[in-house]
Amino acid sequence: MSGKVAERMHINLASPFIMEMWVIIFLVEFVKGSLLVALLPVYMENILGLSVTVVGFSFAMQYLGDNLFRSPSGWVMERIGYRWTMTGALLLILVAVGLIIYAKDALWLSVACLILGIGTSPLWPCTMTGITELAGSTKSGSSGAAMGAVEMASLAGTGIGPITVNFLMDHGGQSYRAVFLVLMGCAAAVAAVALLLPSRIGSHAPHAVVRDRGEEGAAVVGRRMKPLESLKRTWHQVRTSLKVSRLLFPALFLQAFAIGLMTPVVTLFARSELHVTPNQFSLLLIAGGGITVLALIPAGKLVDRIGTTIFLNIGFLLAAGSLAFFSQVRWLPLAFCAVALVGISYALILPAWNAFLAKQVPKGERGTVWGLFLTLQGSGMVAGPVISGKLWDSVGHSAPFLASAFVMVLLFGLHLLIVHRTGRKTWTS
Repeated sequence: MSGKVAERMHINLASPFIMEMWVIIFLVEFVKGSLLVALLPVYMENILGLSVTVVGFSFAMQYLGDNLFRSPSGWVMERIGYRWTMTGALLLILVAVGLIIYAKDALWLSVACLILGIGTSPLWPCTMTGITELAGSTKSGSSGAAMGAVEMASLAGTGIGPITVNFLMDHGGQSYRAVFLVLMGCAAAVAAVALLLPSRIGSHAPHAVVRDRGEEGAAVVGRRMKPLESLKRTWHQVRTSLKVSRLLFPALFLQAFAIGLMTPVVTLFARSELHVTPNQFSLLLIAGGGITVLALIPAGKLVDRIGTTIFLNIGFLLAAGSLAFFSQVRWLPLAFCAVALVGISYALILPAWNAFLAKQVPKGERGTVWGLFLTLQGSGMVAGPVISGKLWDSVGHSAPFLASAFVMVLLFGLHLLIVHRTGRKTWTS
């Protein structure tokens, strides 16, 4: 009994690493949300006179930089540690905001957005790797509450950032430069917090050192490999140690794809179909996002006690039903009910999904594997808005939400198959 209890020990949410990453995630998402949601679209179109196409391309560069560099940043983190990986990357956010202030054309704004994406790319690989290591055993560690806490920081920063920027703009005489300077201060603060991160957690050691025990390995123990040799060794280690169901890879894509289908059209749907005022739309966002944020940590703690399976099964089905319901309602009180149900479903899914992924990550090359997982997941966020726009124009305004609901049903089925196959391999091994 004591062994089982030890296996279910929770991560201390007040530990220095969790607290530091909470602050870093909040501030990074605060800056990114402020720029992408509230500031840049208006600034680029109204002040610089750039077309909406240029705005969209610049934002695509941000997503591209974030996605492409997640796996490399995880690989770098395995070799130089959390502190310097995060500090170096977060300084790029400061550079990006500085470039945006002085950029006057599409080229330099696109470069600034690309740098912003590269600067944010190590955030989630480092966070997930650190939480996985704090949880101990990747097969039995309890990481749900910690996953819920960092997701809460992300959602809070993304929501509070645009609200703060709009407040500053309303009370600051439309002073864009003042708002940019505030964001630069936040970027500098987050880089300073990153200096407090540990280089390593526990016995986690750099993988750039050869550790072979055979005759060939004995001759090179302790010798640092060349970058190309280290990269080949890393890829070999990932291939041999990453023993997961192949169904996990499409599931990673679909999990973010479902969100990507909704994000570009939810505002348009609220205005064109529900005919809401800006204040009513803000209340809708609070009804969905606020419930999700408040429920994340309690849901994460329950995930640690009960396991991920039941939460993912209920969450996927509830999300599918509530999204389909939202796509059909035209009465505002029912829309609030639908959005609240979507918020509850994501509070069940997010900590359970991340804890589920943490169990799939092998002990070797955790940073690289988390980077791979998050890159696959992030590609869904790139593809989702493209498909969503086509569905909106060619099929109908409800189509993106119905498609997202269908993807949730697919995820429910994929998750059942993954759990079944994993359980069968465990029993037969």
